[in-house]
Amino acid sequence: MLEEPTPEMRSLRQLLTEGDRFPSRCTFERRLRSLPETLPARIGVLGRHLVAMLKPWARTGRAVALDSTVLSARGGVWHKKDREAGIVPHSSIDTQAGWTKSGWHGWAYGWKLHLATTVGGVWIPLAAYLTPANISDNRVALSLVEQLPEEARFVLGDTHYNAPEVRAGCLASRKFLVASGRGPYPHTDPGVEVRRIFHRLRHCSIENFNEHFKAVFECHGTAPTKGLRDTARFALGAVFVYHLALLARHRRGSTTNRGLKAFLRAA
Repeated sequence: MLEEPTPEMRSLRQLLTEGDRFPSRCTFERRLRSLPETLPARIGVLGRHLVAMLKPWARTGRAVALDSTVLSARGGVWHKKDREAGIVPHSSIDTQAGWTKSGWHGWAYGWKLHLATTVGGVWIPLAAYLTPANISDNRVALSLVEQLPEEARFVLGDTHYNAPEVRAGCLASRKFLVASGRGPYPHTDPGVEVRRIFHRLRHCSIENFNEHFKAVFECHGTAPTKGLRDTARFALGAVFVYHLALLARHRRGSTTNRGLKAFLRAA
């Protein structure tokens, strides 16, 4: 005996139906395949909309922080010697992932989720891209900067973003890049004390947001997907869902990131 559908399921079916007909499975699969390519632009649009609604910079400077966080690949790792020889020792290896070395976690095989978030009273992801882990942060930085709101003025990054093309791209959009200097510590140039303040602000926003985001979507371990397209759909889709959760909570009178995990689980 079939169970009676819940009110939520009936509502969902109505939204998915057009002319009393459901889309075919091929339609769903085709749209899911194309979704990862459109998600960065959708994230940018909704991020800018949330900035206008939540006003995270009402009492602070208009700063944005850039960073990337590693998502470990599902299955085994593809060692360099096997990769160069074109040998895949096990079918579980995700051959589209890449290697990177983190200052905190050492060598990791997987993906990088590149993010730009607000530095303010509420963390709002403003731009997001997913790449293999071997893609350097400065290569993706300009794509992140292009999605930022016009009112953003300071772009905060670590040493990886301290590149001439990133600085030029920020200036072209009337933004100022503040990135950690290169060379041995301690730095003694005239701007070092100001950079320390900005670096602390960046650390308290983007690095804490990365851990918060991974906790909400339970991706501290390996990614649940395999391949660039499917992993981008998972990771960027999670950022988009995070946006929707912020929007829903704003309509209920909340303007903070607290309680989002419980809110999403109860949805």
